[in-house]
Amino acid sequence: MKVLVTGASGMVGRNLASYFKEKGVGTIPTDLTGWELSGDLLDRGFVFETLASQDFDAIVHLAAITEIKKTIEDPGLCFRVNCFGTLNMLELAKRKGVKRIIVASSANVFGAPKTNPVSEESPFDPRVPYDYSKVANENMAMGFYKSVGLPVSITRSWLLFGEYDQPTRATIRFIRACLKDEPLTLYNGGKDTTSPSHAVNYARLALSIINDDKALGQAFNFGGLGPVSIRELAETVKKLTGSKSELKLLPPRSELEKDPQISYPTIKKAQTLLGYTHEVTLEQGLQRTIDWVKKQE
Repeated sequence: MKVLVTGASGMVGRNLASYFKEKGVGTIPTDLTGWELSGDLLDRGFVFETLASQDFDAIVHLAAITEIKKTIEDPGLCFRVNCFGTLNMLELAKRKGVKRIIVASSANVFGAPKTNPVSEESPFDPRVPYDYSKVANENMAMGFYKSVGLPVSITRSWLLFGEYDQPTRATIRFIRACLKDEPLTLYNGGKDTTSPSHAVNYARLALSIINDDKALGQAFNFGGLGPVSIRELAETVKKLTGSKSELKLLPPRSELEKDPQISYPTIKKAQTLLGYTHEVTLEQGLQRTIDWVKKQE
């Protein structure tokens, strides 16, 4: 089996490709740059000629503009890339007759949930252009599923981390600071709460979705096994690195952030419907990431 992976240069894409290779599944990676098969998903020639000429059985569509600040500053670009790029991939999947296309949505579709843990039936409450673009993607994907029977599945991830992560992301910042015994700055006292999981766990879920027809037309919330505050995440990194870093508990950066953002999912649906289990614990995933950062220093 071969799987076309868009957004392959990102942290999730790289970890997914490595995991699939370990499991004997080939990948065809594509992104704007950096690969033998690179191009713009808004370019219909690239999508319906270059990508369409490849042989693959499934698609994992990860490509998107994810920087919230950028999507607020340029919502037009956000919707062109995130929505029309997704529309082209759905059409490509239809033309190629793939066994599955996974459309990566986001926990952001739920906004700031009023109750936790967040289930697949929890109400959407998007706030910024990025959130709305993911809601639109989900609707398009389900439109293809219901109208033409396209074998679609949707994933909504909370905080994913791992090797190849961006230096501005929380886990990498904490790891680098701890390795240098530098202070860990935690705004709002680190009370914001999410559900972090190593990207290899997401890759495991994706492979389960591809191989199980019970995933057809389904959306899956995805994160770790429970809630973890940003302070707890920082303290875990400090413990694993044996760091002398101090935790600096600061007030919120703005009035809008004074109420902690608390959002974490239940992954019961993936567990019961697909028999999904995590392969890597939070501590194991952080240790893998720490080891990778050490090699980069």
